[in-house]
Amino acid sequence: MSGAVLVAVAAAIGNLLQGWDNATIAGSILYIKKEFQLESEPTVEGLIVAMSLIGATVVTTCSGALSDLLGRRPMLIISSLLYFVSSLVMLWSPNVYILLIARLLDGLGIGLAVTLVPLYISETAPPEIRGLLNTLPQFTGSAGMFFSYCMVFGMSLMKAPSWRIMLGVLSIPSLIYFALTLLFLPESPRWLVSKGRMLEAKKVLQSLRGREDVSGEMALLVEGLGVGVDTAIEEYIVGPANELAGEEDPSREKDHIKLYGPDQGQSWVARPVAGQSSVGLVSRKGSMANPSGLVDPLVTLFGSIHEKLPETGSMRKGDDYASDAAAGDSDDNLQSPLISRQTTSLDKDIPRGHSNLSSMRQGSLLHGNAGEPTGSTGIGGGWQLAWKWSEREGPDGKEGGFKRIYLRQDGGPGSTRGSVVSLPGGDLPTDGEIVQAAALVSQPALYNKELMQQGPVGPAMIHPSETAAKGPSWSDLFEPGVKHALMVGVGLQILQQFSGINGVLYYTPQILEQAGVGYLLSNLGLGSTSSSFLISAVTTLLMLPCIAVAMRLMDISGRRTLLLSTIPILIAALLILVLGSLVDLGTTANASISTISVIVYFCFFVMGFGPIPNILCAEIFPTRVRGLCIAICALTFWICDIIVTYTLPVMLNSVGLAGVFGIYAVVCFIAWVFVFLKVPETKGMPLEVIIEFFSVGAKQVDDTKHN
Repeated sequence: MSGAVLVAVAAAIGNLLQGWDNATIAGSILYIKKEFQLESEPTVEGLIVAMSLIGATVVTTCSGALSDLLGRRPMLIISSLLYFVSSLVMLWSPNVYILLIARLLDGLGIGLAVTLVPLYISETAPPEIRGLLNTLPQFTGSAGMFFSYCMVFGMSLMKAPSWRIMLGVLSIPSLIYFALTLLFLPESPRWLVSKGRMLEAKKVLQSLRGREDVSGEMALLVEGLGVGVDTAIEEYIVGPANELAGEEDPSREKDHIKLYGPDQGQSWVARPVAGQSSVGLVSRKGSMANPSGLVDPLVTLFGSIHEKLPETGSMRKGDDYASDAAAGDSDDNLQSPLISRQTTSLDKDIPRGHSNLSSMRQGSLLHGNAGEPTGSTGIGGGWQLAWKWSEREGPDGKEGGFKRIYLRQDGGPGSTRGSVVSLPGGDLPTDGEIVQAAALVSQPALYNKELMQQGPVGPAMIHPSETAAKGPSWSDLFEPGVKHALMVGVGLQILQQFSGINGVLYYTPQILEQAGVGYLLSNLGLGSTSSSFLISAVTTLLMLPCIAVAMRLMDISGRRTLLLSTIPILIAALLILVLGSLVDLGTTANASISTISVIVYFCFFVMGFGPIPNILCAEIFPTRVRGLCIAICALTFWICDIIVTYTLPVMLNSVGLAGVFGIYAVVCFIAWVFVFLKVPETKGMPLEVIIEFFSVGAKQVDDTKHN
């Protein structure tokens, strides 16, 4: 997975530039005010800071559509160029009007980077470390702030600090970022698949995953093009065919799904659990219907998946599927099979009407060691992609079709007899071993009518070119699962911004100066301005190990757990800051309390509420509308950012530092309640599986309302 890690690190440099710019303007605005005599014009001062936010907002309105049309990589290249050009113009700026134009261009680059870097990383990262890699933008952003504050502090010690040089230095890392985006970053494989460029997508995946066989993930990416509809949860009991045969009514044999073992003649059967609806399944696993009725059923549904999951890698597969590129690499026209099925001797006697899960093939139920590369149809996080052929009586006789199945072993108590998981690789399970599994079943995004008419024994399915050519549709936004995801994403972005973090960061030197930090460092001979820059540098330095801890925990504890555990600390820090500002404990005590409270607030913010909203927004939307939905969330982010940043000076003058942080504490409490009630856990799940869960969860919410 080193390829995916290096790509994520290179992409995250775009956020380093954003952090660098945020800190530089926070420091240089003090000198800009003096040169342009803006002390009596706080509106112009606020506009200089907010102009980049206006630019980011403007570009965000079209960034999603442009990234869907042109690709993720070209937009990141444009972002790096905008950073570079804007830094040169700021270096030149002869007057405030040119400076405003430069800040606008800078905002365009920031908007593209902030919107598309998390999207790009999510689409290239494997599920097991997606949270870690998508926390990199927060880490690099804070690192950029640290380097910038160190530069500004050093320049503040000069007799005549130049704000133009402070802002113009951004051109150097911008050039590095441009070189990386142009020469190193590949295009997102999910975007390539959405445009029908299958061979390119496969080569990118092989590079990112470090292995040749990626046909299973290729199939997953194609399935991700469809917005989940009619998704249902089904429960299966999986075991040797000869054992389950005696436990089931022969008339229900048609509902069995056949799984093939590694030895000739050996097979397992997946038997649907009788009378178990999706609501009943979730109720048994985690009580979907909570007593208060306040917690979103979707939260409980996601939570049930993470309860006592087996600590294993993905399912291992045999070699009876051929890769699509093996037949001449002629797949860019979407006319060659994505996954080609070679009929085995086990298949020849299967009647046409018999259901089978042929992609769950040899050794499919034997788990390898944790971290083992997935095989052809292993899709990460222990999930398996498969297809089920089913038939029903229709007006013109029997009608059949494929259904897509995402299957994973249930980790709940009593889910296994004989511990299939503990078996060494390749060993055939012994009699008496039964595995309990849960599956998400829905309509597939790819199928072929001619194959369906032939009654195939396996899903040798061809992706129709018209599906690839079809772009995002606004109507897809009204699908229940997408609407639900948008509510979560937009809600998190609003609450994150109104917790005040970006406004505080932009004005950190002034806030700390007002808090009296100059007194703490006066004995060192530093002025109040230089002291505030030094405190800001130390604060951002302390953020880095906190973010490193969050990176480690993001895929272990999970996004939801980190939010629920860090937001209360934010509230406590803000309340202490309020009390320290209201109660006169002496200059030294008040300055110490203010500084410590701000540092604690920043450090725990970057562990949870900082990176997680962007991580979740990059995970919960279907591929075809992901760019559009993320643009909506990012637009919400920037609008709220402008409001917070532009109004902060006015709020400081009207209600003071204590009042401002008191308001932020109230917002953080509301945010904790929102996360507890509405935000699900997505760690370790493939993006396409997350989408399906949102679909079935939204359906269950509607059913609950109607009942």
